This record gives sequence, C-alpha cells and structure tokens, in this order.
Amino acid sequence: MKISVIGTGYVGLVTGVCLTDVGHQVTCIDIDEKKIESMKKGHSPIYEPGLDELMKKNIKAGRLYFTSDYASGVKDAEVVVIAVGTPQSKDGSADLQYLEKACRSIAQSLQNDTVVVTKSTVPVGTNEYVAKVIRENVVNDVQVTVASNPEFLREGSAIYDTFNGDRIIIGAEDDETLATVARIYQGFDMTIVKTDLRSAEMIKYASNAFLATKISFINELSNVCEQLGANIENVAEGMGMDQRIGNKFLNAGVGYGGSCFPKDTQALLSIGRNVGVNMPIIQSVIETNDKQQRIIVDKIKHRFTDLTTKKIAVLGLAFKPNTDDMRDAPSIKVVRELVDAGAEVHAYDPIASENAKVYLPGATIYHDSIEEALADKDFVVIMTDWPEFKDYSIENYSRLLKQPVIFDGRNCYSLADANQADLEYHSIGRPTVNQKE
Repeated sequence: MKISVIGTGYVGLVTGVCLTDVGHQVTCIDIDEKKIESMKKGHSPIYEPGLDELMKKNIKAGRLYFTSDYASGVKDAEVVVIAVGTPQSKDGSADLQYLEKACRSIAQSLQNDTVVVTKSTVPVGTNEYVAKVIRENVVNDVQVTVASNPEFLREGSAIYDTFNGDRIIIGAEDDETLATVARIYQGFDMTIVKTDLRSAEMIKYASNAFLATKISFINELSNVCEQLGANIENVAEGMGMDQRIGNKFLNAGVGYGGSCFPKDTQALLSIGRNVGVNMPIIQSVIETNDKQQRIIVDKIKHRFTDLTTKKIAVLGLAFKPNTDDMRDAPSIKVVRELVDAGAEVHAYDPIASENAKVYLPGATIYHDSIEEALADKDFVVIMTDWPEFKDYSIENYSRLLKQPVIFDGRNCYSLADANQADLEYHSIGRPTVNQKE
C-alpha cells in the first residue's frame, strides 16, 4: 500500500520505517526541512536502537521517502497516518494544536479517497473532530474516513514492539475502513482487535494509566517494606507469580517518566473531569509518582545533612535505558534539588547527556565515562538502570569514590554484592547495607 505518515518523532518515524520493511511504500512528512534532509541520508533524529540501519535499508530499496511538502507527500496515498505530538497543556489536557494543523494540511492536499489513521494519543472523541476538520477543509472532491490506531511502543524497544506487540487496536465506524487499516498489518503476526473509534481511543489511555498504577503501587509498597525490614524484590517476585497480577512493571524505583505515562495519566484525569467523573485512583498514582521521584533526595539528605561541600556523581539521566529521552525524567528533579542544596553534580549517561543540557542548563558537569564521573566524588546516585551500569563491577566504587556510598534509585545491584564489597548501599524498598550513620 501507499502510506503517508505525518510527523517523524518516536511514533511516526518508527511506524513509517517498519511499515516499509513489510513491503509498503511510505512517505514520511515533517515541516522541519533540516530534519528531512538528514533522514533522507538515513540518519534518525532520535536515538532508537536499530533504526538507522532499517532506514538505510528501505531507502535503498526504494520504499521509504521523506519530504516537507504535504502536497507531494499525500498525493497518491491510500492511507495517511497522523503521528504528531499531543503535548500536555497547563491544565493537564492534551494540546491538539499540532493535530489540527496536520488535519488542515492533509485536507488541502488530498487528491484521492483516503483513510486517515490517527496514531497520536488523543482524548476520547478526537477522531470524530479529525473527520470534521478534514471534511470541512478538503479542496478536492474526495471521500475521507477516519480510524484510530493507537501505538503501544516502548522507547528503546520500539522496533521490536512494532513487529512483536501483544495486539493491534483499530477503531472505526464502518467495516470497510476497519478492513483497509487491517490490510496495513497483514505482514505482522499479531492479534488485531477491531472496535469503535471511542473505545480504541480509550484503550490507549486505559493501558498506560494501568501500567502507571502498577508502578506507583509497587513504589508505595516499597516504602512500607523499608520501614518494616522487608525486601520489595522478594515481595514483587511472590506477587508476580500470581497470573492474575503478573510480574511486569513491579520493579521498585524512583518512579516513572518519559513522554507517555506522565502525560497520559494527566490527560485521563482531564477527560474524567470533562464528563463529571472523579478519578481518585489515577490522582493518587500521579501524586505517589511525584513523591517517589524525590525519595532518593530524602535518603541523601538524611544521610548527609550538609551538601554544600559535596561533589556528587549521578549515573544515568534518561528516564529509562536505551533512549535519550529526558521528558519528565526523574533525574531532572533529583539533580535540581541536589544543586539547590549546594552540591556540585557530576553526571554520566551513555546517550542522553546532550538532551539533558536542555533540561538542566548549567546545573551539571557532564562526563564521558563512569570512571570520570565517579573519580574523587563523595558518593554516587544511580538514576537509570542502563546495562552498562548494571554490568559495572561494584568493587570499583570503593576504588574511585572518596566514600564508598551508593544511592541506587533503580536497584541495580544485589544486597549480597554490596555487602561483600563493603559498600554503604541505599536502594529502594530494601534494607540498607553497611549503614554508617
């Protein structure tokens, strides 16, 4: 099929590239011409493992194209996919300005009957608005139908998830549109769930909110475990063996971040308010996460009452491993609070340092390796569970740090290893090892 994708962020670019890999001809459209020129050469503007290689492969095969011109980009498209950003507004609702601009541009460029598929995460009822805006602004005699096709991609694993997801959700109001969108995924060995527009839109928010709830629940439980001397990892393992609960998203830590969970939980609250429904569970999930992102600072301030003379190493800045995404990363709050307390922060992240400078301007000294960040620092804080950190020998901390003290916000090391290395080790939801207070 001939498919056009509007927007080349995480969702749009990964979706477009993966669709070419199963034989579709895809044109990706973005208004940023500099970005377009770079992508034409096979250079992804985002960090996603394997994406550059897949881009180059399909550009060479003549299936993947990039343009900043809507007219040529959607001219022959059978399907147009909208994957623009829907950032959070001040009131927590989704900001749809980019979506509306995309709809108007599509309407003015369409020359054939087309199915418009919304992949952007949008409030329930938005696809009906998308259809209205496009139909009111079309300049040619064309028929347009609309479908909702929410994405469930994890940053850092987006290519794998595209080909190996749990399900594909398609929402539309007629069988012909559902069948057209289903044809896109004939090359994917995944269950396709067909439903109505509003249910498809809600599935996205409900899924992310439920996963965020599991994270906040286990983090709240981890704080109780610390007070009682229990080990949250043992508790989570026992819980996760119950098939009704499952073992995913039960890793205690410093909370969730990124482009989805914070934005989507707030948006779901806003959706509820708009129809007069309070959502106290989702509200408490958000509040718990806000507190959890600061919990490592509380541990540090309890251990070191004066941070004004401290040089602190921070390992990991991205909100999760295998991405350079800093949006709502817990490290932002932690670093800012440490700096506000008078500390000098030295950070290392394998990928995200450049993006971190946008969120932490002038607040951090950046290093090119773990060793540089740790050398002669008073203690270390681990904020992202990169494999590089988890595989790093725990004995090295004693050699490099002034004081062998670790505050591990992602529980990268076992308590037994910390004890054997004679380190003072503070983690989340587990007993402190070799407390020196």
